Amino acid sequence: MRNAFLLLLAAVFLASCNNTATTISSKDSSTTSTTSTAGPAASIEGHPAWIMQGNIYEVNVRQYTPEGTFNAFSTHLQRLKDMGVQTLWFMPINPIGKEGRKGALGSYYAISDYRTVNPEFGTMQDWKDLVNKIHSMGMKVIIDWVPNHTSPDHPWVKTHPEFYIRDSGGTPVHQPGTDWTDTRKLDFKNAQLADSTIAVMKFWLTETGIDGYRCDHAQGQGKDFWTRANGELKALKPGILMLAEAEDKWVYDTGFDMSYAWNFFHTTVDVAAGKKPATALDSALHWIDTTYRSPGLFLHFTSNHDENSWNKADYGTMPGAKHAPFAVLTQTIKGSVPLIYSGQEEPVLDSVSFFYKDTISFTKLARANFYKTLLNLRKNNPALAANASFKKLRTSNDAAIYAFERENGGNKILVVLNLSKTPQEFTWKDQPSEQSWNNIFLMNKEPVDKGFAIEPWGYVVYEIKK
Repeated sequence: MRNAFLLLLAAVFLASCNNTATTISSKDSSTTSTTSTAGPAASIEGHPAWIMQGNIYEVNVRQYTPEGTFNAFSTHLQRLKDMGVQTLWFMPINPIGKEGRKGALGSYYAISDYRTVNPEFGTMQDWKDLVNKIHSMGMKVIIDWVPNHTSPDHPWVKTHPEFYIRDSGGTPVHQPGTDWTDTRKLDFKNAQLADSTIAVMKFWLTETGIDGYRCDHAQGQGKDFWTRANGELKALKPGILMLAEAEDKWVYDTGFDMSYAWNFFHTTVDVAAGKKPATALDSALHWIDTTYRSPGLFLHFTSNHDENSWNKADYGTMPGAKHAPFAVLTQTIKGSVPLIYSGQEEPVLDSVSFFYKDTISFTKLARANFYKTLLNLRKNNPALAANASFKKLRTSNDAAIYAFERENGGNKILVVLNLSKTPQEFTWKDQPSEQSWNNIFLMNKEPVDKGFAIEPWGYVVYEIKK
């Protein structure tokens, strides 16, 4: 039977585990972290210093506003900055092919011209103005780059068929084993294609001032290409961020800063579904630690455009109260740069269409304060820097409870999650480094050394700041 102290602490704790949390503290939300004040070329462990305590917000321009334009999206910038968003990743902004187009509007990822913008979104000047405005507000911009394939009506199909994988008759084809029939697969064994791709990637860096790329299906171009491309792009503009949509062992060896934590994400989906215990996350982290030779950063998420459109994330994979503890995990786990997809702050509890107009409504913003608390914590406490130390804490109930501590220069974060559908109690097998901590949601100090009770899908985050 629990004693009176545990009952009191449990009551306090349950109050902290709600999805309408207030902001972290009295700190000004514009305060920059120690890692983000360095110059544009500053790096930490070879990665841009500005991303180490940063975050990424994925922008679906077509669906973001009724207009679906750059100019219309710009009206949301202040709201996103106020929420704590630091880096905006724009899904492909290039024109979409018409030949073989899927649906009414086609896929962003069937590009017909790498050197200009989709006229549905606006003009090149509109894009440049948007980038400048984002920068003036202290945020960064990366764009989605699609090097693996083009639309069937890209000019290269006729002028440079040798750039493509071709059938026995010499006709460019879509990638074998996929349903990407609205595209044609590029062949990076062709040296001129590699030259052309790197040249146009340099164009966007120098002409529009972006801060890096999210590279779609990056494994499709191979290690040799990316070693050269990353080297040349970073030499041209030091301090850019290179994010690979890949999980291959060689990704960091080629100069990428970040890759997708796909394996970890799929493990969280299984834990949320009750298919695996919380301890499965340890195995997912161990896989990361033993797979990569070079230190890299990982994009952690509960949803993105692919997972939302095709696999019901997060509204189906982590519905209702399940979402919060896993969102906390993405914001606080080691090596993480957390991602929020367009509409998750609302939240949009449905898929966002891939090929048709499907405008997101931003009227409730029910998760905005929750995300704001976590994003500001990450910005202001170096213990959540991607390279801060991580220590898993064992409890008496590890099948359901996932607890860990982060530390950097005496700054500390303690995270406790109940990754189960039932109330749980636990005591510590590995004691936290401090007996009392500051609860970031309740903004009070609490003792934790005795263990406590926690509600289904409950979460609590504590900090100690030097």
